Amino acid sequence: MKHLITPLAAAMLAAFAAGAAPSAQAQGKDLKIALIAGKTGPLEAYAKETETGFMMGLEYLTGGTMQINGRRIKVIVKDDQSNPSLGRTLLAEAYGDDKVDLAVGTTSSGSAIAMLPVAKEYKKVLIVEPAVADAITQEKWNKYVFRTARSSMQDALAAASTFKSGSVGFLAQDYAFGRDAIAAAKEALKTTGSKGVVVHEEYAPATATDFTAPAQRLFDKLKDKPQPRVLQIVWAGPNPLNKLADMKPERYGIALAPGGNILPVMKTWKSFAGTEGTIYYYYGFPKNKMNDWLVAEHTKRYKMPPDMFTAGGMAAAGAVHAALSKAPNAKNGDELVAAMEGMAFDTPKGRMSFRKEDHQALQPMYHFRIKKDQKSEWDLLELVREIPVSELPLPVRNKR
Repeated sequence: MKHLITPLAAAMLAAFAAGAAPSAQAQGKDLKIALIAGKTGPLEAYAKETETGFMMGLEYLTGGTMQINGRRIKVIVKDDQSNPSLGRTLLAEAYGDDKVDLAVGTTSSGSAIAMLPVAKEYKKVLIVEPAVADAITQEKWNKYVFRTARSSMQDALAAASTFKSGSVGFLAQDYAFGRDAIAAAKEALKTTGSKGVVVHEEYAPATATDFTAPAQRLFDKLKDKPQPRVLQIVWAGPNPLNKLADMKPERYGIALAPGGNILPVMKTWKSFAGTEGTIYYYYGFPKNKMNDWLVAEHTKRYKMPPDMFTAGGMAAAGAVHAALSKAPNAKNGDELVAAMEGMAFDTPKGRMSFRKEDHQALQPMYHFRIKKDQKSEWDLLELVREIPVSELPLPVRNKR
């Protein structure tokens, strides 16, 4: 398989060779990290953001040296094309042939789930980012698996915290991500004590472009139910919000709730000013030094602010940096696992920590409202409130 060294890493290594960072500082062998992402296929936009955020995170946390404890960091990027079989093969290659110290990935939940047994087989750490399926830290989990990404249940608990009563219907993609999300949403309503009732759920193909039939079925089920009536959209990739809005759900007193998405999608929602939802990250919400740097540097380099998967990539870099700094002499995956359980680390959202029981990163979420007065191309959301970890009672469901 082809190995790719990212442009930023290559530039750093070139700088070292030219004397920008004294090579005498580098002691011991390189730290090798595999970053597996769906760089081609339906989730390539997410994968690109993850890679950018991961490399910027390492740059920030190492002060630009790309070293930890005097050892140079080598990032090997692999494209699994969001294919579970390929993801499994690439992770085995990374652990076996490339001899990486740990791995990060991947974009698709299906591919991530396929990779989990490989981490167990090789007894090496896998940090899951950005896949969200609950199974990753529940029934499919093993002790070598850590997740910086939020889970479907964390998404669901955040959304449920804003929905106190009324009727809700769901439109989701018909694969692991969508079905996991809706199962979590129904449970989250009960967990948070909401009096909201789930009236109906519809699943459409991930590549669907015509939503007329499922939307009408949802309208028919919701239209006579108690207010507020909400149609919640759970969708990865181009969001069907605009197409559903064209069908005028307000005729039935139904409000659309899109949930968070990447910036290029959310910028098409300007006509939905006042609509509320919940999101994992929006560049203007967290107030901390790391996020300030990410927003400033990303805007300078890419002419736009960082997106939610960029922040996720940087969070994964925070976990990698903290783990390898805490256990610089770890001889195997078991020693690294011991160092990472309960470990706190810096991210653009603030400090996160890996829960010891299932290695899920505990983190806040955000309740947003689409702005009426958008002063610039990317001035899209206003913060209603940050939802703290204490209000997101994530269940522990793995088997140790």
